[in-house]
Amino acid sequence: MKHCKKIIWLLSFFLAVRADAQNIDLAILKSINPRYPNALVWRVASGSVDWISGGISLGTLAYGYIAKDKAITHNGYELLMTIGINMGVTQALKITVNRTRPSTRYPNEVFVRSVSRDKSFPSGHTSDVFAIATTLTLQYHKWYVTVPAYAWAGCVGYSRLYLGKHYPSDVLAGALTGVASSYVSHLITKKRFRQKKAGQEK
Repeated sequence: MKHCKKIIWLLSFFLAVRADAQNIDLAILKSINPRYPNALVWRVASGSVDWISGGISLGTLAYGYIAKDKAITHNGYELLMTIGINMGVTQALKITVNRTRPSTRYPNEVFVRSVSRDKSFPSGHTSDVFAIATTLTLQYHKWYVTVPAYAWAGCVGYSRLYLGKHYPSDVLAGALTGVASSYVSHLITKKRFRQKKAGQEK
C-alpha cells in the first residue's frame, strides 16, 4: 500500500512539473510570437536554412574537387554527413516524441502565417543550422567563422519562435541535436580520413 502511494505521489509530481514546464514554454513563446508575425528579417532567417546549409556543404565539396585540395574536400563530405545524420536523428525524435505544433494546440494564442503539418519536437530548422555552425567551428577554429555561423544559427532559432512554429524547448532541443550530430559526424570523418591517409602512406 505504501509503495502504491509513493508511485501515485511520484506520478502526480511528474504531471505537475510537466504541466508547469508546458505553461512556461507557452508563456515564453507568447512573449515572442506576435499576432501578425510578418517581420521580413525573421521570415528571411527562417527561410535561409535550406539554401545556405546546402550551398555551404555542396560549395565546399565542389571547391575541394576543383582546387584538388583533399582537406577541403574532406570538409565538404563532413558537412554533408553532418546534415544527413542530423536529419535522421531529428526525424526519429519527431516521430518518437510526437509533439503537436503550438499553433495547432493553441490556435487562439499562438499565431502563424502558414500551418505546418509535421511534428514540433525538435525544431528541424534549428538543428540544421546548429549542426552546420558547429561543424564549421570544428573544421576551421577561426572566430570569423564561428561568430557569424552561430549568429546565423541563433537568428534562425529565434525566428522559429517569432513565427509561432515551435516552443522554446523545441528550439533548445534542436540546437542540442544539431551540435551532437556535428560531433558524431566529425569523429566519423576524422577517423576515416586518418585511416585513408595511413593507407596511402604505406
